[in-house]
Amino acid sequence: MNSTMLRLMLVSCLVGCASAGAPTDDQAAGAPPSANATQDSLSVNLIPAGYGSLRQDDIAIRVQLPGYMVKAIPLDESVIRVLSPDSYRALRDLLQSERTRIDAWASRSGGRQPVVFYVSFFGLEPDARFSPEEVVIRSSGRDYRPGEIIPLSSGFGEQRLRQRETQTALYLFDEQVNIAQPLTVTVEGVENNTWGGTLRTIERERSLVRSRAGRTGADQ
Repeated sequence: MNSTMLRLMLVSCLVGCASAGAPTDDQAAGAPPSANATQDSLSVNLIPAGYGSLRQDDIAIRVQLPGYMVKAIPLDESVIRVLSPDSYRALRDLLQSERTRIDAWASRSGGRQPVVFYVSFFGLEPDARFSPEEVVIRSSGRDYRPGEIIPLSSGFGEQRLRQRETQTALYLFDEQVNIAQPLTVTVEGVENNTWGGTLRTIERERSLVRSRAGRTGADQ
């Protein structure tokens, strides 16, 4: 089993784990994050890594269709740093594991860096069929289709799901997709436009992260 599949298994486990958002005993006591998480805080515009408490389901955009459910999570650092440390590291590492393919697409696109989404398709019924290309994002009044789809799970290309089976991929969208603003995700004509509300949840968690990081710094 290769390293990408191992990371994918960890991500899938974290998505389904209801306790992922709960802080550990060390976090509850105000312990600092790991050294790697601290070193990731490279930008003054980003909250520190390692202090988030949200679950992946808290920030996922869900679209339910007959037979299956789609979840999409933007992998931008400004978003995933609000997640619990394990979830944050799993998604960050997954993104980095495909960095070569992402950079190759950016090079072919004239250096335009894509907005990357982690997209999962979950079977609700036996032998559900899905269309990977029919994931569209509307941002600032314009529709964007994926410029590239990078399958992560074996069988993704078969475009069918057994009941309770999950198939996953990274979706690369044009850099004009603005995840800092409300947007709509459409899958085979079914829409979800709740991202505006999710942004408020993310912003509240950012404030809490800054507070946690400030308390930890004061205790040192």
